[in-house]
Amino acid sequence: MLRICVSGATGHTGGAVAAAVAATDDMALVATVARRAAGTEVEGAPCFAGVGAALAEADFDVLIDYTALSVVKANTLDALAAGRRVVVGTSGLTAADYAEIDAAARNAGLGVVASGNFALTAALMTRFSLMAAEYLDWFEIVDYSRPSKTDAPTGTARELAERMGDVKRPRYEVDPATVAGEPGLRGGTINGVQVHSLRLPSYAATVTSQFALGNSRLTLTHDAGMDPTIYAPGTLLAARKVREITGLVRGLDRLL
Repeated sequence: MLRICVSGATGHTGGAVAAAVAATDDMALVATVARRAAGTEVEGAPCFAGVGAALAEADFDVLIDYTALSVVKANTLDALAAGRRVVVGTSGLTAADYAEIDAAARNAGLGVVASGNFALTAALMTRFSLMAAEYLDWFEIVDYSRPSKTDAPTGTARELAERMGDVKRPRYEVDPATVAGEPGLRGGTINGVQVHSLRLPSYAATVTSQFALGNSRLTLTHDAGMDPTIYAPGTLLAARKVREITGLVRGLDRLL
């Protein structure tokens, strides 16, 4: 039985993941972390105020983190130092942050799986976008989310740009940094790829990768509503697979 701690267990996505863990036959939800519910139980598991307290008082194999950018890196490093594997669902960490996490995981001989989006449809969009980047020279990313989203771009778009840029740097006739007028209107550059973030009502998590070749175009879109249960199957898949990993794996698509 795989013993799980879910951090952020009363949050929008963390709550759905905690419920999904509790409902499985091969996992046991043995601890949760949520400051406002500390001292009570969430989905039948004791709830702690922080990951440090959970590490000290509960025995579990994998930490699943759906908290906040301000604490996720420390949570991950603390868990690795305590001998626990980690699934990172919280977005916003940079490539440099993940390099540090990868080094810590390898040093500990443990695994970490991180993904900007654990929806299976997002994983497939990523897979197809990386395939397209091998053949098409022109591509950019458009990232849509709700107005209250605090990070830009979303973790999904950031991860996608970093990985597409590793496949190939896209072609530009005019370097986005040298555009006359307002260069910022060409978006932000991540690993050589232009990313444009929109924050509008009615969006939850939508990422579009757009490609062109001559007079033809290809558009790949992952579009999610507000139902957080779509992230649970991919998160649980990662929790099962992380036991087979040493170091960091970024992207749910790598586990499919």
